[in-house]
Amino acid sequence: MAGLEAVYGLHAVQALLKSTPQRGRELWLLQGRRDQRLQRVLQLAELHGIAHKTVSRRQLDERAGGNHQGVLLLAEAGPLFDERYLLGLVETLERAAFLLVLDGVTDPHNLGACLRSAEAAGVDAVVVPKDNSAGINATVRKVACGAAEVLPLVPVTNLSRTLKALQQLGVWVIGAAGDAEQTLYQADLGGALALVMGAEGKGLRRLTRACCDGLVQIPLRGSVGSLNVSVATGVCLFEALRQRSALASPRPSP
Repeated sequence: MAGLEAVYGLHAVQALLKSTPQRGRELWLLQGRRDQRLQRVLQLAELHGIAHKTVSRRQLDERAGGNHQGVLLLAEAGPLFDERYLLGLVETLERAAFLLVLDGVTDPHNLGACLRSAEAAGVDAVVVPKDNSAGINATVRKVACGAAEVLPLVPVTNLSRTLKALQQLGVWVIGAAGDAEQTLYQADLGGALALVMGAEGKGLRRLTRACCDGLVQIPLRGSVGSLNVSVATGVCLFEALRQRSALASPRPSP
């Protein structure tokens, strides 16, 4: 089936079958495998009328190019997102927007891990520059454990322009930087927020940093001078989620 992309791994395939099953065209299952997790994937495919077949491990290895866990789905490419989609999303949300911006993360494993944390934290969309950034591929899907199938990844041509447009819509743009004077835990992250994380080893680009309304740092107490970008992203996202959850929770009566 030419023109179709291969989505593999139990989490990624199951997430796609749940979120956008209309994209699925053919499910490949490892010959001889009959465990419950694979059967649940098969049941989802049958529910949506998606054809399936059993294939050898060699066939799966050749098509997947990675750890497929015995399952692969041939699917149509997902929807394309752009700046217009992003701004429309922010304008129509019935609550304060929660966005993650990755300024030049090029490692697919890091992008996949960031997507996984972002989806778990309730982020509405992840924004990346079109150039000098990793895009969705099989490795990203595998590491993201299903998040890549349900969380919009929005590549934009001019990141600085997009950040300024978000600010015009009332989104507070906060960047993470090791030399920031304010710590993550001192900042107000409870409103409409775009959290901006820098590239591996390089941090925020100068123009991106200049667009931020404020900068925060993660206080480190050990001898290690910095955190991996995906780890730092998780720390920042869940502090923002904690603050947002506290604002949303009703206060006890006096």
